[in-house]
Amino acid sequence: MTDSLQLDQYILEHTSPEDDFLKELDRETHLKVLRSRMLSGHLQGQILSMISCMIRPKYILELGTFTGYSALCLAKGLQDNGKLHTIEIDDELEAIARKYFEKSGMGSKIVQHIGDAREIISTLEPSFDLVFIDADKREYSEYYNLVFNRVSVGGFILADNILWNGKVVDPDEANDEQTRGILDFNELVNNDKRVKNVILPIRDGIMIVQKVAE
Repeated sequence: MTDSLQLDQYILEHTSPEDDFLKELDRETHLKVLRSRMLSGHLQGQILSMISCMIRPKYILELGTFTGYSALCLAKGLQDNGKLHTIEIDDELEAIARKYFEKSGMGSKIVQHIGDAREIISTLEPSFDLVFIDADKREYSEYYNLVFNRVSVGGFILADNILWNGKVVDPDEANDEQTRGILDFNELVNNDKRVKNVILPIRDGIMIVQKVAE
């Protein structure tokens, strides 16, 4: 039987390497930040970069900056005059994210917002070609409803942690608030006739949603 750790290592060895600033950010996050496992990391980061580069968005919205790894990966696909708006509720993480945004050379393309995404989304002007949801799991459905009309037809919404450590198929976990939030979101999207969607079973699951109608 194939060893899953060996297979994971093989996958990483045959995936384009991280930029030096991403390696440094990963290391500093694990040394200094609680819940460092929330960081996207090498494999997921490369996938986010690939998706963004395929879409070539002018405007990206990210809900949940954490220390900025995923924002940096997504920003690689921006058009030359594009902007990424990223929202984080924890102001203690602002400085580390900003440091690496500047170190990457993409700082001028990334706009940081600190506060509750549910209050900030309505204050943003552009419509978005790509949205990445990776914030409070209990609020995923609300985030989806708030951003939907801000996404262009043909645009994409990505949502992280959609499998929630396998709890989505464990009846004993269904009443946990975080799990319930994910379950409700998955059903909301799956029943929305305005979109097409697929779950990628990568790390903790990424839902890709394309808006096909208003």
